[in-house]
Amino acid sequence: MIVPCFDLDFYRDRRVFITGHTGFKGSWLCKMLINLGAQITGYSLEPPTDPSLYDIAGIKEGICSVIGDIRNYDSLNKAIKMAQPEIIFHLAAQPIVKDGYINPVYTYETNVMGTVNILECARNNRCVKSLLNVTTDKVYKNNEWEWGYRENDELDGYDPYSNSKSCSELVTHCYNQSFFTDSDGNISLPVSTVRAGNVIGGGDFANNRIIPDCIRAAISRRNIIVRNPYSVRPYQHVLEPLFVYLLIAKMQYLDSRFAGYYNVGPDDSDCLQTGRLVETFVKQWGENMSWIDMSDGGPHEANYLKLDCSRLKTIFGWKPRWSLCMAVKMTVEWTKCWLNGEDVRTCMDREINDFLYRNEMLGGSK
Repeated sequence: MIVPCFDLDFYRDRRVFITGHTGFKGSWLCKMLINLGAQITGYSLEPPTDPSLYDIAGIKEGICSVIGDIRNYDSLNKAIKMAQPEIIFHLAAQPIVKDGYINPVYTYETNVMGTVNILECARNNRCVKSLLNVTTDKVYKNNEWEWGYRENDELDGYDPYSNSKSCSELVTHCYNQSFFTDSDGNISLPVSTVRAGNVIGGGDFANNRIIPDCIRAAISRRNIIVRNPYSVRPYQHVLEPLFVYLLIAKMQYLDSRFAGYYNVGPDDSDCLQTGRLVETFVKQWGENMSWIDMSDGGPHEANYLKLDCSRLKTIFGWKPRWSLCMAVKMTVEWTKCWLNGEDVRTCMDREINDFLYRNEMLGGSK
């Protein structure tokens, strides 16, 4: 059954708690919720990059920001007790595959024990009515299939980052069974995990991500170096999964039967080789840019990765709003806005409004 669930006015005056709010995705989520009128508390380390979208967009001005480590249960629990949130979005993570190889202990501590801590805080604070744990498409055991992974496929991430996120999924499943569901199947706290594909968008300054690497090359007028041009990934604009996070958290708040495990990614036509993504960026950026295939024999990465999002589409009637070409176009527009010294908040508002409201029937701008 398709559920009419796209109205986000639900979030007006809702108390929302976001871990990882100083990061790229967290900053965009905060901006969406600020625009929707939510009362937001963020809990995170200082911004992970310099520059950072969090600082550039003045996100701190619209929320209550708590600087803290997700690994510190006491600090996290104190922040939640003070905020009394109805809804929690857990985004805090060590998110970079390559960094997971460099510091696996920190990666597991953050991504696994961080999940334990947020779930334990939710268990001990009855104000929480809905919780969403953000994971990744890389949680699945990668068999290099040409078809998309489904939510019931085996979890077994290969590298420390991916594996730690698989563990985060298992921890969430355990808490759901052990603490949030009684013997009659009644759910006391609806908790979902969402496995998102690779995201792009304005304000991502992370190392070892393809679009930020493209932007740095463009700014310095260098050729773009591409390590894995033939790897296939489910690329999507950052607003795509964030909209789904808001949608699922709302729907399971209203009806706990919507809690579960969901993939969110682009349609098959936008699951492209990384080289094709770079070519799209070069075309959108202009200025006679070019790129170089320079495979460096670095740490293992999957060659082929795609998600089957039919569950999300069937339950909620959802489908992607922006094509990959539109996603790259918006990323370039935001970046040039920032480079030209314009107001990036106005640019973000324009993108968010265009994404949410230009076409009330899903399908959106292509």
